[in-house]
Amino acid sequence: MTGIIRRILYTTGLVGVFFLFSSVGCYSLSGAKIPAGATTVSIPFFPNNAALVTPTLSATFTDALQEKFANQTKLELVDPLQDADFAFEGAITNYVATPTAVTASSNFPASMMRLTITVRVSFTNRLEPEWNFTNRTFSHYEDFDSNLTLQSQEGSLIPIIVEKLVDDIYMAAVANW
Repeated sequence: MTGIIRRILYTTGLVGVFFLFSSVGCYSLSGAKIPAGATTVSIPFFPNNAALVTPTLSATFTDALQEKFANQTKLELVDPLQDADFAFEGAITNYVATPTAVTASSNFPASMMRLTITVRVSFTNRLEPEWNFTNRTFSHYEDFDSNLTLQSQEGSLIPIIVEKLVDDIYMAAVANW
């Protein structure tokens, strides 16, 4: 009998928590909070203003950020010229490969290289302006073997780094990280 009572209390508790969260906004299991009245998001093209430019990075990053909001929220992606409830803008500000691990070899002084991508983002939440941020910098990197060229590794490194950047930007906007 106590097992049944526990299940009933557990289920009732879960339903109660759901209704509590529903009354103050829309939460997800990831900790994201979208205000109940929010319906639109604007994410324009993020230009690559870094000194070193790879041709596909801007499109890859912009598409990934748009897809994150399309797949993780019920917000409708709208034209950047419209007044969206959530609005992003920014640019890729750094794209650089640097040595990270030094070796004793004169042929390869660095055994590992690090590709770092940095993005500057401004976010406007028209419904809850206290969550806005301006010119916030997000940066991530991945290491690769120095025996390989950056050009040969970009195809595998960029998607990994972009995913990390997009996750951080998403959480900063909807979970106030």
